[in-house]
Amino acid sequence: MVADALARGEVVAIPTDTVYGVAVTVGHSAALFALKERPTEVALPVLIADPEDAARYATFAVDLTHYWPGALTIVGTRTEASAAWDLGGDATTIGLRCPDDDDLRALIRATGPLITTSANKHGQPPCTTAAEVRAALGDIPLLDGGTRNGQPSTVVDATQDPIRVLRPGAVFL
Repeated sequence: MVADALARGEVVAIPTDTVYGVAVTVGHSAALFALKERPTEVALPVLIADPEDAARYATFAVDLTHYWPGALTIVGTRTEASAAWDLGGDATTIGLRCPDDDDLRALIRATGPLITTSANKHGQPPCTTAAEVRAALGDIPLLDGGTRNGQPSTVVDATQDPIRVLRPGAVFL
């Protein structure tokens, strides 16, 4: 059901290894910005299925992909393969994450990279259960993964060496 909804360009709710997220396939980011009421100046990250997929979409000054799968979002410089994706924010960079959730990674392998963000209205706390997602965002297609731990991913800028921590989170560097 979730894979079918993604194929139709719909927004879905998914469990990551940290919180629930909302996601769309490449080319449908406008729906995420609208649902979340999120300013387009705030870039959306992209979930990939496997660490080795990163090199297709970004280059990094420091390779941190050995922390994947896991709760680390790594910002790199876009490659030609991701250059045209509308992610908001800076059009030259991309935040990638390979989540540590086998069901989600299988979904990504089936659909391709997913543009994502936390399942909540912009500025509100992220959802950690399917029930919270429904209460916050309504009846959207949802992959129920039980309760998530609620700690956000760490976000680092690896476009430069040394890296910069943009948001502390579950992974300590």
